[in-house]
Amino acid sequence: MEILVLYYSRGGSVAQLARMVARGVEEGGAIARLRTVPAVAAITQVAAPAVPDAGAPYAEHRDLAECAGLVMGSPTRFGTMAAPLKHFLDGTGGDWVGGTLVGKPAACFTSTGTLHGGQESTLLGMLLPLLHHGMVLVGLPFTEPALHGSRGGGTPYGAGHVAGDEDRLPLTDDEKALARALGRRVAEIARKLQA
Repeated sequence: MEILVLYYSRGGSVAQLARMVARGVEEGGAIARLRTVPAVAAITQVAAPAVPDAGAPYAEHRDLAECAGLVMGSPTRFGTMAAPLKHFLDGTGGDWVGGTLVGKPAACFTSTGTLHGGQESTLLGMLLPLLHHGMVLVGLPFTEPALHGSRGGGTPYGAGHVAGDEDRLPLTDDEKALARALGRRVAEIARKLQA
């Protein structure tokens, strides 16, 4: 059973969170399939090479069909997800019509430059298209100890990171723990739903 960890990362913080989520997925008894999306450019024919130079491969629609769950991440852009991830989601109309994601568990994660940079609004906004796809939303319950002590990212709506100016701040232990917990929860719920 594979859980798709789909993200866009520009400065590297969201990619770091994605790796922590993937660790949690594997702790939850599933295989993490890391995928990213290319940047959006004004001239889309040359927006990105067919294969990224480094890091996770670009997501394809078959990744959505083949996954048993989805954990999606994006940096915050004015309180909402970044355009490249939104662009990918905007292209999932066929998956919506076909019910590709109906009944699969889903969760989100984000990174902001400041503590009050819009983590909660970004996470809530990212969850909306997943509701339209009929997914089962998974959050972080307050039984997660790191949710009580985090001085950085992490909310009941999903995992998060406060990266600071120019992505200089490393993930805190609490942020790592919450990202792993989120991945683990999605994997465990996917296993229960498949049973």
